[in-house]
Formats: sequence, C-alpha cells, structure tokens
Amino acid sequence: MTPIEIGMIALAAMGVLVLLGLYVPIALIVCSFGGVWAIKGSALLAGKMLAIAANEAVASYFFGVIPLFVMMGFIVSESGLGRDAFDVANTIFRRLRGGLGIGTVGANAIFAAITGVSIASAAVFTKIAVPQMVRHGYTPRFAVGVVAGSSVLGMLIPPSLLLILYGIITEQSIGDLFMAGVGPGLLLSAAFVTGIMLMARFWPSYVGRPDDTDIPALTFRELLAKSVPISALILLVLGGIYGGLFTPVEAGAMGSIGALAIGFMKRALDFGALRRILIETGLVTASVCFLIIAAQMYSRMLAFSGLPAGLASFATDADLSYLGLIAMYLLIVIALGMVLDSTSIMLIMVPLMMPVIVPMGVDLVWFGIVTLIAIEVGLLTPPFGLSVFVIKATLEDQSITLGDIFKGAAPFILIMLGVLAAVVAVPSIATGLVY
Repeated sequence: MTPIEIGMIALAAMGVLVLLGLYVPIALIVCSFGGVWAIKGSALLAGKMLAIAANEAVASYFFGVIPLFVMMGFIVSESGLGRDAFDVANTIFRRLRGGLGIGTVGANAIFAAITGVSIASAAVFTKIAVPQMVRHGYTPRFAVGVVAGSSVLGMLIPPSLLLILYGIITEQSIGDLFMAGVGPGLLLSAAFVTGIMLMARFWPSYVGRPDDTDIPALTFRELLAKSVPISALILLVLGGIYGGLFTPVEAGAMGSIGALAIGFMKRALDFGALRRILIETGLVTASVCFLIIAAQMYSRMLAFSGLPAGLASFATDADLSYLGLIAMYLLIVIALGMVLDSTSIMLIMVPLMMPVIVPMGVDLVWFGIVTLIAIEVGLLTPPFGLSVFVIKATLEDQSITLGDIFKGAAPFILIMLGVLAAVVAVPSIATGLVY
C-alpha cells in the first residue's frame, strides 16, 4: 500500500473507534502510531515519534497559558461573578422588549471575557437565567434557547481556551488570535440581541408573554459594586495583552491573581473552594495536555502519509476555488459537530487542512476564527450538541426536554450561520484589529 492509502485507512479507523465510543485522543494516538509503523515499517520509530510529540507539546512556553486561564475561569465561577454579570446586564437592558433574554446575552458576553469556556457559561446561566425568564413569563423553550445560543460566546470572545489550543497547534500568536476574536464576538452578540428583539416583536408565541412586573434595577452603589470588579479583571487581562504590558502567559497569571483578590474581597472563597479550583484546574490541564500530545502525533502521521498533499492535489485537479474549498471545509466541520465535541473537531480537521490552505495564502488567524464559529454551531446541533447536554444536566426543571433545548437553540444557529457567512465574506471583521 502507498503511504496515502495507509493514511486514509488510519483516518477511517480513527473515525470508527470514535463512533464506537473510544476517547478521541486515544483513538488519535493509536491510529497515528499504527499509521507511522505501517508507513516506516518500524515500531521503534513510531514510539520515538510519540515521545518527541509528547515532549514538544508540553515543553512550549505558551503551554503555560492553559492552566493559568483555566484556573482564572474556575476562580471566577466560584466567586459568583456570573450572577454579578447577569444583574448588571439586566439593569442595563431591562427596559427593552425581551430584556431578560438580552440581559442573558450581555451577561454571557461579559462572563466570556473573563472565563473563555463555553461549558462554564452554559452551566452558570442555566441556573441563574432560565428560572428568572420562566418566572417572568418567557416560554421554557425560549429561555433555554437563549442560554444555549449565548453560551457559545465563551469560545469566541477572548480569552478563549479553544483559541489557545488552536494557537498551539498552528503556532500562531495567541495575542493575535485573541484580538481577532473581538470583532466577531461583538458582532455575534449584537446579532443575538437583534434576533431576540425581533422574535419578541414578531414571534410572541415562541418568546412567550412576559408579565408587566418591572424587574427592579440595581441602585447606583450596587451597580458600581458589581460592575467594577468585573471591568477591572477584563481590563487587567485583555488590556494588559493588547497594551503590550503582558504576554498571554503573564496575563493568565495576573488574571488568576486578580480573580483570587476579587474572590477574597467578596468573601466567596474558602479552603474548600480553593481545593476544588486546584483539582479542577489540574484535571482540565491534564486533559488538554493529552489532547495536544495526540494532535502532535496525528500531525506527524499526516505528514508521513502525504495525505494533506494529496488533498491539495485533489482540490487543484477539481478546480475548486478558494471560497469553494473553505465552504466545503466549513460544511464538514459543522457536520462533525453533530457527532463530536469541539476540541476533537479542531484536533482532527486543523492539522489535516493546514498543508492544504497554507500554500493558498490563507490567513491562519482568520482561518482560526471561522473554524471556531463553525465549531460553535456544532455545540448546538443534534444529536451531540455539547452545550445542550450541559444545560439539560444543569436544569432544575426536568420537564424541559432535550428536544425543547434543541428547538430553542434553532434560531440562534441560524443567526450564527449568518455571522459565519459575514466573517467569510468580510475577513476584516476578524483581522481588522490585528493588522
């Protein structure tokens, strides 16, 4: 067999193993190891390559970004800043039609700027926002749909754990990726807000009939007390990166220190909370480390097999245009979102496409953003939408079914597809702040 045929068999075997329920990084490592062994005829060489991949994955200076930002996110969650963000956003938007829904989007955008994990946003605002919206007359389907849709902002608005992972895989500047996520993140937030206002006006059966009970606003002193710590933490982390004061690693460290200080000032942290934070940070960091090792191994197997070069030749022979290739890629990513989680999609597709798009002169920072938005759509699509399952597991009202959540998220999927098309058509939405 030729190396390309071996590479294709390895990819197919990996797909079968994943569908059978094997943990994706294990499937990647096993199939990559077997592929290199078959191509080079040496198990020793395949083993050495695995060792090199593991060393390079964790020896990078920028790998330090992951545990620091993960820890900051857990500290923020334990400190109750999600509730503060929700209260502040509701005070700002409470007079608008669909104000609680808009406030939830605003709170998710704020929370995303200090955590960077969509799953955390989904869990926090399911507990905070859904009961509030249902209590004020919104339909349960709309309430969970708003939370599901806006939770994906955590992956796009910096700091984002997936953008960090993409930067490590593709060796792109994490600071540039963070900056590129700002424009699309704000555009997606604005599109969600506009969509909620239109749904509240023209589709009342979906939104429900919110009662006329005015949601009490925070006093100026309360608004200040809740908004200043959040604003200060965002300014410290993102302002430090964009202002050139910190590298992303240093910004993660400063953010963790700042979040700890806020937690202690709010008296929200104790020994038990700190223990949970450190354990969860260690578990997530170890998991991500394993993912990166698998991705490095997979990239080397692809390089040995020549499969990416074969794909590039196929694209050339098929006379696919630049936009045609990108559209095909994004469709595959969205389709994979129906069966795989976001990290797995990135690990599988990005190393496969890199050798194809680099010779075409595709901006890898922009490519990372459009990949991320397409992956976000997969977080909401059946049958595997991860955010949907997190919301279902966190819901206190068990009468709301998985089907209700998927249906509630459907309008937000359409909005996200519109924003994805806009970023593809106008790349400066993502790259305007970078270059």
